[in-house]
Amino acid sequence: MPRRPARNTLMVRRPTTSQIQAMTASKSATPPRDLDVEVSGLDIASLTLDTPLIPFVPKRRVPKTPFHFLSLPAEVRISIYAHFFDDDENEEGDVLDLEPRNYRRFHKKLAIIRVCRLVREEATHYFYSTRIFRIFPIFPGRYFKTKRPLLARLKPHQRACLTSIQLRVGPGWGAPPRGWVVNDALGLAECTNVRTISVFVENDPSDSIYNGFRRDEGFYEDFCRNLLSKILESMPAVTAIQFDGHPSVKKTGDMMKGLLDLAHTAGKSIQWGPLRGWTDADEQPELPMKKASWEEMKHRQQNNELPGLAVTEAHT
Repeated sequence: MPRRPARNTLMVRRPTTSQIQAMTASKSATPPRDLDVEVSGLDIASLTLDTPLIPFVPKRRVPKTPFHFLSLPAEVRISIYAHFFDDDENEEGDVLDLEPRNYRRFHKKLAIIRVCRLVREEATHYFYSTRIFRIFPIFPGRYFKTKRPLLARLKPHQRACLTSIQLRVGPGWGAPPRGWVVNDALGLAECTNVRTISVFVENDPSDSIYNGFRRDEGFYEDFCRNLLSKILESMPAVTAIQFDGHPSVKKTGDMMKGLLDLAHTAGKSIQWGPLRGWTDADEQPELPMKKASWEEMKHRQQNNELPGLAVTEAHT
């Protein structure tokens, strides 16, 4: 059997004496890294020779005696809560809806309820009793299509503090969201202190302007009437319904007729909101606009009755 050739061995060269001396000299010429770290970690005040720099720390004003907030009369504390919870960002008055701005507006302020039990009871009752909570959200996007409206997200003791809620109809008149359903999860039966329901009508699909766009004849009117009927069944303590709407909504329209008939049938008193300006009197029908002829317009222009109209002889 032939013998295998021997493997090549690794040759390690040892540095000479001159090389060792050169490496030692180069190491001694560079300062150690630990010294740089120590210098960079020194405070700027320790590097001055004449006057040390002392960082300025403002003194915190601490009262000599603590302020006894709970020793104030109850009506004074309520006034302080009113100033504390004042909201300038709400464009709709005291109406609270499910929208993304709620966290920025109320999250930090509601931390006051963690002070003590008495402050929690007073602040909670004031915050929830002085605002109108919207039953179904109208903010576009996922808030409008959510299956958990604002009332369903509240706790039972918070719903018990409510005094007024609002049903705003009009958005989604072609296809109402699936979350607009009156069920036990909404918690309307726990709103025992609510006496007035506000119904705001944004638009009336029965108007002639919606011809060719509505889903079915009377579909959305029946949908809103069923919503209000189920809400009244869940809240027997309600005694009044306040109706309001945009200027384009007519009391004589199919939408308002159905809602008013339902309120009369349920035996609820009817109130009118401030925006539309309705009263108990019958609404006056609008007179149709008469199309003026060219000769009539020219005559009115000559008599300075139409100063903003330029009449020319070249007309068709």
